[in-house]
Order: sequence, then structure tokens, then C-alpha cells
Amino acid sequence: MILALVLSIIALQANAQVSNGLYRALRDANSARVAALGGLPLPMHDGDLQTAVFNPSAISPEMNNQLSLSYVGDFNLGTHFGSAQYSHTFDKVGSFAASVQYYNYGNMQYATESSYTDGSTFNVSDYAITIGWGRELTDRWSIGANLKYAGVQYETGRAGALGVDVAATYWSYTNWAFTLAARNIGRQLFSQEMNVENKWLPFSLDFMVSKKLNHLPLTIIAGYKDIQHWNKLYDDPLDLAGYYDPITGEYKEPSKAAKFFTNLGCHLVIGGELAIGKHLYLRAAYNYEAHHTMSVPKKRSLVGFSAGIGLKIKAFQIDYARSRNNIVGSPNFLTLRIDLSKFK
Repeated sequence: MILALVLSIIALQANAQVSNGLYRALRDANSARVAALGGLPLPMHDGDLQTAVFNPSAISPEMNNQLSLSYVGDFNLGTHFGSAQYSHTFDKVGSFAASVQYYNYGNMQYATESSYTDGSTFNVSDYAITIGWGRELTDRWSIGANLKYAGVQYETGRAGALGVDVAATYWSYTNWAFTLAARNIGRQLFSQEMNVENKWLPFSLDFMVSKKLNHLPLTIIAGYKDIQHWNKLYDDPLDLAGYYDPITGEYKEPSKAAKFFTNLGCHLVIGGELAIGKHLYLRAAYNYEAHHTMSVPKKRSLVGFSAGIGLKIKAFQIDYARSRNNIVGSPNFLTLRIDLSKFK
């Protein structure tokens, strides 16, 4: 009955209109390892608390008494984000993880329609509070769920929303892992002084797979995101791709094959994590949708690429990542994970 209810809610959310664009704290990666590997639910089963926010089925007893602190800064845009996570396992009940995320976009200037400013400013911020639960059903299967509250504060406008995530992970004896995650199932609860017509959260249904190679310390990760929404194309009013001929007035429609492969590419993310010894990790990923939507046509750029490094030192793990998600700025991610159990 519970499974049927969850599937019905997912179907309703998938058939709803596109999300309203608010609640960035529910969509963006908030830790260095997740950002370096593409910003999606990672099909990993290695006890890293960083993976819990996007993939609650990764919450496990190995995360017990872990603390994770993350900072994200984009110095070109002046935005700063922070998050904290903690996990604890209870016998016969399962493992839990709590997370708090705060996004500060800095002070913005008031301006009239004619662009006049008097120097006065206002603040814009997002935040999210998440409680997650995970349980290993067998030595091959795990499930998990997140309950989350998200809020936004834009000048005097406020809004709040409630949502859930559900996920399941299977890992094989041959080092394959598969994760299916439905994220941000829910809708807005209230809105004050904000004109928001669409109240749905930014729902996403993602399928992820990873393979740890047998003779090389490399884990390859691939994902198909936004299963519920095939068409990723949109009409560009600036026509940066040059489909419109201003002389003849003709519009050259992209071929069906070009549309199909562009749509397919926008759903795919691929990455990898290379272990150098037992303490050093190199990571990288590529997101074609970010490259397709945020780069300038016919201009080479690294938009869509992300990379990072991780270092383990006894009870500590330090991770750094840089994600190129537009041509203007590249957020820097820094995460410190501490295993508090090793201090007892």
C-alpha cells in the first residue's frame, strides 16, 4: 500500500507542469564529492555521509557518528552557501541523517524600471532542513527516504515547501551498483508577497549506475536524470545557435535526429573516481545539459565539466571540487568530513 501511494504521488508529480524555479537548496549539490561527480544521487555504498542528501538509500551504519561540514563559494558572483550533516544509527530501526543547508546570494540593490538605484539593498537567501532514514534490507539491497522543509526569503517575500525523497540501491558481488531515486516529491505550503503560480517542487526521477573496475582503482559512474521529462529543448529568443536567417527570413529547423540526440545527451551524466593509494582520490564528471544550456554556441568552454580531489587523514576527510556550470562563474566546494567515533 505504501509503495502504491509513493508511485501514485510520483506519477502525479511527473505529469504536473515544470517546477517554479524556487528552492535552489533542493536542487544543487551541497558537498564537494557529489559536485565533482555530477551533482546527482551517487550509487555508492562506502559510508560517506556526503551522499545522503541526494540518495537516502546510501544512509548506512557505516555513517554512524559522522559529521560533515561544507562551504560553497562563487567569488565572481558573490554567493556563499553552507551545509552541515550528521548521522546516527539506532538498533532495529535503521540509520538516520540530518542536514541543514543555507544559501546566501548576498545583498542586491533596489532599482526602478529605469535602472535608477539609491544604494539601498536587500537580502536573498534559501534554506533547507532534511531528516533522512536508510535501512539495509539484505546484504545487496538498501532503501531510504528523506523528509525535507525548504524556505526562501526574497526581500520581504517568503515561501515554504514540504517534500520527500525516496530511493533504492542494489549492489552486486561484481562491484556494480544501481540506484533509482525520486527527489523533491512535494509542493509549496505557503507564499507571502511572492507571485508564484506553480507550487510544485523541482521533481526529478534519476537512475544511476556505477562500476568499480577489478584491475584498476577506478569507479565509473553514469546516470540518466529527469526520466519523467523527455523534452529538454527550448526556443531561444536570441537564436544564439543561428537557426534563423535574417536576410531570407527562413528558419532552419534542426533535424529529428539532432533533436533526439540533443535530448538524450541532456539526460546523461558520466564521471569517475580514481583512488591513488588509500588516502587520495581524483574525481571528474561531465554534464552535457549544463554545457548545452549555459554555454555560448561556437565558443569553446569547459561549461558542464566538474572535477575534484579528496584526501583522507585518519578520522578526517577533506574534499575539494570546482564545477563549471556557466560561462561566468565556477563554484568552489570544500567539505570536511569527521568520523567522531574515532575520538572515543
